[in-house]
Amino acid sequence: MSYYFAICATEKYQEKYIDFLLRHYRQLNLPYSFPVTLSFIASPILMREEALLCFDEDDEVAGALGYIYGTGENDYQDTHIIQIQTVLLAEKYRRTRLFLQGLQYLTQYIGQLDKQVTEVRFRTPSQPSLQRLWDKLAVRSAVHETPFGRVDEYRAAVADWHAYAMKFRHESHFGV
Repeated sequence: MSYYFAICATEKYQEKYIDFLLRHYRQLNLPYSFPVTLSFIASPILMREEALLCFDEDDEVAGALGYIYGTGENDYQDTHIIQIQTVLLAEKYRRTRLFLQGLQYLTQYIGQLDKQVTEVRFRTPSQPSLQRLWDKLAVRSAVHETPFGRVDEYRAAVADWHAYAMKFRHESHFGV
């Protein structure tokens, strides 16, 4: 199966992004209230940052990723850091290959931007299966307690993600 990625630059794609994530709200499995989760989902669109969609060969949305530049503690001025707000592959597409293609696309896309992004940050539910994945790709920098569960915070160098993803580039073929 082949996949392609699209930046949500138009209202049509932004609507698809929000709709996909809301339809799969439970699969996000985030330990936050719905209003907080909604703010994570919508912030890349509302703040005019980046939202990406992944489509399958039938033009069905297979996944979505949204991020913002900067961190709240630095008033979003530290734009060399991106914070991934949401990322989700629909259940039937959760294969290492598609995740890897998404990582390749993201790091290549970030590398082509005018902004000099050097670091990625994100939070994820504190679960052993997710920790095994993310501990391979990032450094767990903090653990936060929420009323809905524990959250791990991760940081990674964009260059490290790119180097990792490109080790496997011969396995996937797609355009950036």
